[in-house]
Formats: sequence, structure tokens, C-alpha cells
Amino acid sequence: MAPDTEIPADLTEETAPDLSPLAHAEPADSPDREVVFEVSDLNVYYGDFRAVRDVEIGIGQKEITAFIGPSGCGKTTVLRCFNRMNDLIDVARVEGSITYHGVDLYDRDVNPVEVRRRIGMVFQKPNPFPKSIYDNVAYGPKIAGVKGNMDEIVERALRSAALWDEVKDRLKASGMSLSGGQQQRLCIARAIANDPEVLLMDEPCSALDPIATARIEDLMQEIKDKYTIIIVTHNMQQAARVSDRTAFFTTEVNAQSDTRTGLLVECDSTDKMFSNPGDERTENYITGRFG
Repeated sequence: MAPDTEIPADLTEETAPDLSPLAHAEPADSPDREVVFEVSDLNVYYGDFRAVRDVEIGIGQKEITAFIGPSGCGKTTVLRCFNRMNDLIDVARVEGSITYHGVDLYDRDVNPVEVRRRIGMVFQKPNPFPKSIYDNVAYGPKIAGVKGNMDEIVERALRSAALWDEVKDRLKASGMSLSGGQQQRLCIARAIANDPEVLLMDEPCSALDPIATARIEDLMQEIKDKYTIIIVTHNMQQAARVSDRTAFFTTEVNAQSDTRTGLLVECDSTDKMFSNPGDERTENYITGRFG
């Protein structure tokens, strides 16, 4: 982080204050595109093993960015860096720079709990709490000490997740009683209830049937005017359908140790990535020649 960059107080406090406007960085290739994250020279290690190397990427505000690539290329590892989830892995180490509106997310004065409130996450497998539908959604705001009408907060989050009409008459029922697709939308509502700016989605449809998948994809389109979304997906058709920009990751194989290190090949508009990618490796993956 630059020495003269001031860390906003609300990124260092234990409480969950309202979001305050922060300056936006602007990449040189698109002067009008506001950027939420700037990633520079990102390397992630698990012990001595370097899982991801030299990632450079900017994530635009209120865009859907898809991470695609073969298994083991570091897509989820990079995704977890944006809200410091890798901090929870003892042997994980993150090097390089990730800034959020110009603030170094890994500065020692930045509170990771507040980072995760601003930057919510939805996991690959639906993971509702063993609580009522209402309490699943209200859990985050209650823990954060949010003041206000909790009924309104819960309803607003469920409406944003396109789930309210399906559950409004059974809010006291267990979240575990919902279908898989409903459970995933409940998890999205739970994340939205914390009033984040960013939603990270780690293969959110991989355990869902085609109908439930379509509902989640429609939901992403509906809410992207409010949230910046980054999605990891193995489904290239899904990336082509829902995302504004696509980043392609691949792996390097160390012949001596037989280990694989992930790297970002390129990131561009989804239309360009799927019609005229700039790197032969991207074209080979998209056309099914490998991966």
C-alpha cells in the first residue's frame, strides 16, 4: 500500500458501519470503468507450494466477472483472496497487492471481519445454518449489531434473492427444509442481508439442476446493478451467458516435482474472450482442445 493511502476507519473497526464512499481507481485501458479491486503480482502459497503466481487483474464495479479454467488452476484460491478467506487456512500465505477502492486489503490495520461484511461469499454447496429461514437471513445483521427493523431487513434480502414469495408464509421453517436451489438463494439472501458491495460466488450452481441453475443465473442479472459479482465456474456456457468479463486461468506443470501452479492467462470482455481471445491457450480451452 502506498504510504500516503489512508485506511478508512470503517475497515478497521470491529463494528459494521454503513458503507461510505471511497475513491475509485481507473484502469488505463478504460477510463470510464470504475474499478473495485486492483490485483498486482498476486502469489498464493500453501506452505512451500506456490498455488498461484503473478496474477494481475482489475475487477470493475457492478460487473459480473467470471473465472474459468481447468481444475486446479487457482480460480477459487484467487477468489478467496478478495475477502481474505485464505487467512483461515494456517499454511496459506498471500503475497503481492490487492486493493479495494485503493485500500490494501492485507494491511495489518484492516479488519478482516469488516472486509467479509463488505465482500460477501456464496459457496459451491448450499450451506444454510440449522436455523429457521428468518434466522438464517437475520444472523449476520444481528451479529454485526445492525440497528433497524429486522423484519424489513429479512424481507428485503429475501426479495433481492427472489425467494420471498416462496417462503414468506413459512419463515419459521428450517432453512434445511428448502430445495437445493432455494437453499442456495437463501445463502445469497444471507449474504445480501449484510449489505455488501461485492458478492463472490464459488461455483454456486454446480450442485443444482438446470431449472435451479437458471434461477440463480437470472438472479445474478437482476442484482448486478446493485452488486459487483465475481463467479468461479467450470461451465463455459454459464460464463458466456451471465458475465460481462471473463478471466481465463490455466496451470503450469513442474516436471521435476509434478506440481501444478495456477496463472492468469488473460481477462477481457466476455464477447471478445469467446469470439476472439488474445491467447492461443484460451482458444484451445474454450474450443475443447484441452481442459
